Amino acid sequence: MDRAQKQDAIEALKGVFAESGAVVVTHYMGLTVAEMTDLRGRLRTEGARIQVVKNTLAQKALGGSIGEAGDALFKGPVAIAFAADPVSAAKVATQYAKDNDKFSVIGGFMGQQVLDKASVTALATLPSLDQLRAKLIGLLQAPATKIAGVLQAPAGQLARVVNAYATKDAA
Repeated sequence: MDRAQKQDAIEALKGVFAESGAVVVTHYMGLTVAEMTDLRGRLRTEGARIQVVKNTLAQKALGGSIGEAGDALFKGPVAIAFAADPVSAAKVATQYAKDNDKFSVIGGFMGQQVLDKASVTALATLPSLDQLRAKLIGLLQAPATKIAGVLQAPAGQLARVVNAYATKDAA
């Protein structure tokens, strides 16, 4: 890479770090192309991505904003998994690490806070943003459905009584 390409890569990483809810730092040594493609597909279905990064470029993109503990994450062959939703990338990465011995989660960061492996695992157990929205909508719709059912019941009973009288008179 020449200097201009490195600067472009640093700017792209700065954008990734700024827009991501959480960034999960992983080691991928020994993964085959098929396994990496499978991981990319799993992440893509959750709205997340994974990117292999050069450690020095990632550290320069962070600019020391997460301190030495964050810089220590970038050792060895590193790939970062990220998404706008803080939970989705962590969830897929930790599940894939359980299924594949060659892939491991090292840590991560959310904003300025550095996360260790246990924190990323705890983050992965949380429900995603879409799941929380679905639960909230379900909670909001339940009372409205009950109110509609209560309001319709007397009208339905009245209609059945009128229908009974009509069929009685016709007979």
